[in-house]
Amino acid sequence: MPKPTNDQIEAVLSHVDQTMDQSLQRLFDLIRIPSVSTDPAYRDDCRRAAEWLSSDLATIGFDASVRDTSGHPMVVGHEKRAGGPHVLFYGHYDVQPVDPLPLWKTDPFEPVLQPLENGDTAIVARGASDDKGQLMTFVEACRAWKSVTGTLPIQVSILFEGEEEAGSPSLAPFLDKTASELVADTVLVCDTDMWDHDTPAVTTMLRGLVSQEIEITCADRDLHSGMFGNAARNALQVLSEIVASLRTPDGGVAIAGFYDGVQELPEAVKAQWKSLPFDEDGFLRDIGLSIPAGEKDRSILEQVWARPSCEINGMSGGYTGDGFKTVIPAKASAKISFRLVEGQDPVAIRDAFQAHVRARIPSDCSVSFKEYGLAPATTMPLDSPFLRKTLEALTVEWQREAALAGTGGSIPIIGEFKRRLGCDALLVGFARFDNRIHSPNEKYDLSSFHKGIRSWVRILASFCEIEQAAS
Repeated sequence: MPKPTNDQIEAVLSHVDQTMDQSLQRLFDLIRIPSVSTDPAYRDDCRRAAEWLSSDLATIGFDASVRDTSGHPMVVGHEKRAGGPHVLFYGHYDVQPVDPLPLWKTDPFEPVLQPLENGDTAIVARGASDDKGQLMTFVEACRAWKSVTGTLPIQVSILFEGEEEAGSPSLAPFLDKTASELVADTVLVCDTDMWDHDTPAVTTMLRGLVSQEIEITCADRDLHSGMFGNAARNALQVLSEIVASLRTPDGGVAIAGFYDGVQELPEAVKAQWKSLPFDEDGFLRDIGLSIPAGEKDRSILEQVWARPSCEINGMSGGYTGDGFKTVIPAKASAKISFRLVEGQDPVAIRDAFQAHVRARIPSDCSVSFKEYGLAPATTMPLDSPFLRKTLEALTVEWQREAALAGTGGSIPIIGEFKRRLGCDALLVGFARFDNRIHSPNEKYDLSSFHKGIRSWVRILASFCEIEQAAS
C-alpha cells in the first residue's frame, strides 16, 4: 500500500482501542495452552500452541504453516506484497516450567486480571510476559491494519519458535533450511524490557558469551592432610590461584589479548546513556552492595552493557558435606563465563583463557575443559533507518523519548539471524522490570499489552517512509 496517511494510522489505532477485549481474549486462549518446552510431558501442548498460532495468523490473511523440526515445531507466516521493506518478526510460544507451584497465587495457566496500586491492571499467568503477551502485541497490530485497511503497510514474515526456553537447539538448522524464504531487511524481536515504567527502549547491544568448566587433577585420590600436608599439591589451592589470576587489581581481566578488538563506546552513545535516569548507588543498594566492582574508570551502565567481563559462577572440590573432613582434594573444578562485546572472537577468547590456565598448572597436575557455549556479541548499526524510525514511532506513542539501551545478557538467536540470514535485529519489548518472568506469579501489565500493540501499528507505518526514501 502507499504510505499510510495520518487519518489511516489514527483509524487503525482507534480500532486497537475499541477491540482490546477481543485481543485480550485471544491472548488468554494462547496462554491457557501449557507449552512448556523443557518437559516432555508437554510435548503435545507445544504442538497445540503452534497450531493455534498458525490458525490465528491464517485468519488475518497470512500464509501460515506449522513446520516440524527435530524438537518442537516452528510457525512460519508470510503476508507479502510487491515492493517495499520486508521485516521478519520473531517470538517464542514456549514457556518456562511453573515450579515451584505452591508459590503461585492463581492457576499459572488460567490468566487473571489483577488491579495494581498504580491504577494499571496485571495479566497474571505463565507466559503472560515471556513471551506470549509480547508476541501477541505484534500479531494484534497486524490484525488491526488488516481489519481497517485490508492490507499491511509493508511486507511481513513471522517466525514463532517453540524451544527458546530450551536453548533453541533446532533454530540454526531451521534457518539454514529456510534462509531463502525468511531473509528480510531486518528482524524484529519482542522479548525485552522497557527502560523504565513509562520509557520505551530499543536494545541495540547484546553481549556475547563464552562458558567454560575447568577441572584440575593433582593426586590420584583425596589425601589425609596430616600425612601429606605441605608435601602434596592441593587441587583447590591450585584452582584458587588460577581463579585469582584472572583479574587485575584495577578490576580488568588479566588474560593476554582479552581486550584485543574492543572499541571505545561512541561519544554519542555515552552521552545518551548518561542522560538516562539511572541511580548507580541505588542499583547496588538494591542487591545489598555499595562499592562498584570491575573497571574503576567506567560507569556501571558502560560496564554491564558495553564492556567484556569475566565471572566465576561456581567452584567445587574437597569435602563440603556436614561436619568436617581433613582432606587434601585431588580434584577441583570451577565454572567460569565471559561476556563479550563487539570485536571479540569467542573462539579466540576461549583459547586465550585455556592458555592462561595451562600456563599455571604444575607439571605433575593436569587440567581438562568442558565447553557450554560460544556466542559472539551483536550490535545494531546506529545508522540503521529501521532503528531511527522505530525510535521516532515509540517516542510518539509513549510521549517519552525512546532510549537506546544495551543489555548485559546474551541472546544467541540474534547472532544466528545475523550469521544465517544476514539480518540485523531490532529488540523492542514492552515488559517491565517487575514482571517476574521465569518466576511464580509472572505478569504483563495491561498498559504494556495495549500500548505495545499501538506501538507496532506506528512502527509498521513508519517503515513505509524507508521505502519512500529509497525509491
